[in-house]
Amino acid sequence: MAHDSVIDQDEDSAAVTEARLASVFDTAADGMVVINDRGQVLAFNKASERLFGYEASELLGRNVSRIMPEDYAKAHDHYLQNYLDTGNKKIIGIGREVQARHKDGTVFPIELSVGEAATPCGRQFIGILRDLRSRKQMEDRLAKTQAQLLHMTRISALDEMGAAIAHELNQPLTAVLLYLQTVSRKTRADGSLDPLVLDVIDKAVREAGRASEIIQRMRQLVEKKAPARETIDVGELVGNCLEMAELGSGEGRSFLHADVEERLPPLKADPVQIRQVLINLLRNAREAVADRPDRKVVLSVRRSGNGLEFRVRDNGPGVPEELADKLFRAFSGAKHKGVGLGLAISRSIAQNHGGDLRLEEGGDGGGASFLLTLPLDPPEAEPDEFLENSVIEDKLAKGHA
Repeated sequence: MAHDSVIDQDEDSAAVTEARLASVFDTAADGMVVINDRGQVLAFNKASERLFGYEASELLGRNVSRIMPEDYAKAHDHYLQNYLDTGNKKIIGIGREVQARHKDGTVFPIELSVGEAATPCGRQFIGILRDLRSRKQMEDRLAKTQAQLLHMTRISALDEMGAAIAHELNQPLTAVLLYLQTVSRKTRADGSLDPLVLDVIDKAVREAGRASEIIQRMRQLVEKKAPARETIDVGELVGNCLEMAELGSGEGRSFLHADVEERLPPLKADPVQIRQVLINLLRNAREAVADRPDRKVVLSVRRSGNGLEFRVRDNGPGVPEELADKLFRAFSGAKHKGVGLGLAISRSIAQNHGGDLRLEEGGDGGGASFLLTLPLDPPEAEPDEFLENSVIEDKLAKGHA
């Protein structure tokens, strides 16, 4: 009787242990798969069902290669047999990243750890599988963030370099202007030069002065300062923007045109930032029509209620529909040059002024049309609003995309 009692206790203990192991197996957060030395699935826990989309009953007794991509599946049985023949461990006891296959055919990364156990039924292998998709997504986001930070660092370096170059150029240019003015005054007083020569000198003085003004405006574009609203003459603003937009084109202003409504009231805004927005739009338009024989870019300004509408329209190929939704997102531009910040910054500046910037539906004859709306007398930004927008502008808004 006592012997029978001990046997019953051993059986009860074994049953409890088995129940505990089954509970751990099915409540584990990671997938757990047990196979025999022929690669057949002996156990497939709940986490594995969620991971692969299979019910355990669909895989029990079948080859584990069903949850592997085709290239892994072809080699698996060979690797298993090679280990059984040679004892050379290539993955057992070593965790590694591999590819797995869902029931729907989706291939995804997992971390696989394999252990081995000798049982009365032969050697068995248990694999612990951890889904790496969320970690991979996080790594991708981190890589993109690091790339953005690198872009910002480069932009900051360009800010400093641009300001330094403008400063250095302005000094000799100012000297040239002073020399020309001195020669002009002296020769006029003496009457010793032909009037034609005097006219050429006067033109040189005007061009040197114009170049100096352009460099001053370039310095303003890269200076780091808080928005400072001023009263702006719209016609003068448009003229300056067209002048700046044609820099570096190697051409005249033959296809950059202005269409400004008469008797427009002055605009109250930050002249440097609004110039930056319009120049960016004009340069984008200039690039869009570069390959057309009948190039045309028009900056028009109209009054609309208590605000102004600045519209930059070109006759280029237009914006592809698939790019329109993400056009104003930072670092998502389709341009081969630049860093993809121009339109994102421009919209931020417009909204900080109480206005907006958007892409209009294609006009007659195709092309692209960007509409910048600005209130004539915007309300002052609240402190929190200013801080939020200035973070973007201080870090990103110095330099055109």
